Amino acid sequence: MSAKPLKVGITGYGLAGRYFHGPFLRAAGFDVVGATTSNPERISHLQEDFPQAKAYSSVGELLAEDLDLLVVASANTVHATEAIAGLRAGVAVVVDKPMGRTFEEAKSIADVAAETGSLLTTFFNRRWDSDALTIKKAIREGVLGNIFRIDSRFERFREDANPSSWRERSSAADGGGNLLDLQPHLISLVLDWFGPAKLVYSSVRSIRGLSDDDVVVVLRHDSGVDSYLSASAIVGAPGPRIRLMGSKGSLVITDLDKQESLLRAGKNPQLGGWTEDTKTPALIYRGEEVSSYEAESGDYTQFYIQVADAIRGNTEMPVSVSDALSVAKIIDEARAMSIR
Repeated sequence: MSAKPLKVGITGYGLAGRYFHGPFLRAAGFDVVGATTSNPERISHLQEDFPQAKAYSSVGELLAEDLDLLVVASANTVHATEAIAGLRAGVAVVVDKPMGRTFEEAKSIADVAAETGSLLTTFFNRRWDSDALTIKKAIREGVLGNIFRIDSRFERFREDANPSSWRERSSAADGGGNLLDLQPHLISLVLDWFGPAKLVYSSVRSIRGLSDDDVVVVLRHDSGVDSYLSASAIVGAPGPRIRLMGSKGSLVITDLDKQESLLRAGKNPQLGGWTEDTKTPALIYRGEEVSSYEAESGDYTQFYIQVADAIRGNTEMPVSVSDALSVAKIIDEARAMSIR
């Protein structure tokens, strides 16, 4: 007999709620019962995507629905307030990245989780990208020998900033900028692959005049690996997504993970995960010798399948609170180091 579906509510139903949480919650078998939004267009999207779900005006009203899980997918300014409300209600909570705008804000959420015993995790979904899983496979198989350096990038070229985008116009205090938007993913990934690290270099700046849009961070891991991480909206010649260097060759993954483009094209994962091809091609370079390397399939559904298992008491949450706090600490240090 199959387990009863777990009830979940989402705070906010914009880009994050609609495209990065809703489809994968459904694919993992959750029952999406509602979301907080007063925007007529977003209410229409919610009714279109989940006809049985209701729109609520506050997180308090949503929590009154006897939820098993609260997904905080709203603006960064209210992550802490909404997450803490869920935790104090005894509900498991997933907070979209970043957990908090600062280390202290993230720690305030973590402290309430520890106090209440409620489950907490952060949506570092990029750990379930094809490239992330392929890198873990390459490390496990030892095909690159002794790994000593990685270049990891989220780079694009948008010559003009978009003042209508809250991420591009908002200050760091209000949760704007690439240091809080894309670098948390990059930092989370390398901590997962190579373990604890110290910040050795940071450049956080605005090229186009709004929030920080060109951010470079360099980490030195206790394991001996150096991570060079670039998150930029103003690179005219974006580099490959990944270049992983080892003593026996380099693994290169040029393209971004396919899942976001599939979602934007109207494709959705089915119950249990994607049926479409989600592998991002990978190559191994050994000087002039180039060979293909079998990639792993990406699937964010697996994050929520593990969340469901954790709520049922069968496993741990997919991203530890200590990992989220480590990322938040490095983000704070990067901003402080980069003060010009």
